[in-house]
Amino acid sequence: MSTIAAVQIPNDALPPGSYDRFDRPEWAKLRSSTPLTLEEADLARLRGINDAISLDEVEAIYLPLSRLLNLHVSATQDLQRVKESFLGQAVRPSTYIIGIAGSVAVGKSTTARILQALLSRWPNHPKVDLVTTDGFLYPNATLEARGLMRRKGFPESYDTKRLVDFVSRLKAGGRRLTVPTYSHQTYDIVSNATQIVDQPDILILEGLNVLQGGEAPGTKPVRLFVSDFFDFSLYVDAAEDELENWYLERFSRLRETAFNDPRAYFRFYAEMPREQAMTRAREIWRDINLENLRQNIAPTRSRANLVLRKCCNHTVEEVWLRKS
Repeated sequence: MSTIAAVQIPNDALPPGSYDRFDRPEWAKLRSSTPLTLEEADLARLRGINDAISLDEVEAIYLPLSRLLNLHVSATQDLQRVKESFLGQAVRPSTYIIGIAGSVAVGKSTTARILQALLSRWPNHPKVDLVTTDGFLYPNATLEARGLMRRKGFPESYDTKRLVDFVSRLKAGGRRLTVPTYSHQTYDIVSNATQIVDQPDILILEGLNVLQGGEAPGTKPVRLFVSDFFDFSLYVDAAEDELENWYLERFSRLRETAFNDPRAYFRFYAEMPREQAMTRAREIWRDINLENLRQNIAPTRSRANLVLRKCCNHTVEEVWLRKS
């Protein structure tokens, strides 16, 4: 059993004065006249398995955020037009890349899907793709050969070189780029399936460690990190005890649903007595997910352009926006 040597990072462990902080009512006002383009049926398809996000949350938090991101994208497009005017020739628009990071169970996948839906409804950037870094995990066979199965989700379990190559080619205007597909059911890369990314206006890249920079422990040195290509970055944040509760709640739900599938990698948890399974889930949280959070994920929070700070019921209570 591993020991967690890292200390918990305080909620306010950010460079002094580096962020403007908004409480929920203050942030909600920044929606301005942005229309709500999602309905309850849309939201039902976008929710995570244990993330009971409401339309009120979309209006208060995600509409102002989509407005901010739309302004950023528009400003980037304006700069491209300036470059065209200067050069006297057409310049291929560059894909705007948004990175979303955060702990296991914090709801970053739901955040990514909602932003994809909202941003694609703005007229000046209708093509918005979403890619998760799960597809860039090494296959289980490789992880097993390297003794990394219990480190799945840690930086060294990803094919960082392939991920950096993907985003760099995307920024350079690459066409029909292929992204590996990951199955949460089989807990492995799907060998015969890929996602095609073909010059979207915006790409949302979501993953545990996407905000890392510098040399990550256990990885081979590379010249660039994926975060070097981001135009904007978000960190979805919550207190450690809340994250543990959400992880255990999600595990319990999966045990009653997806884990019952005969093809599921974790089917044995559905067949295990409930108390025994939940005890194992607590060990996984403590020895793997919490260690990864403290060592690798939470330290990258201060690199984000914007932090969504969640409270006990999954709602965002504060938004921190970087000043520069």
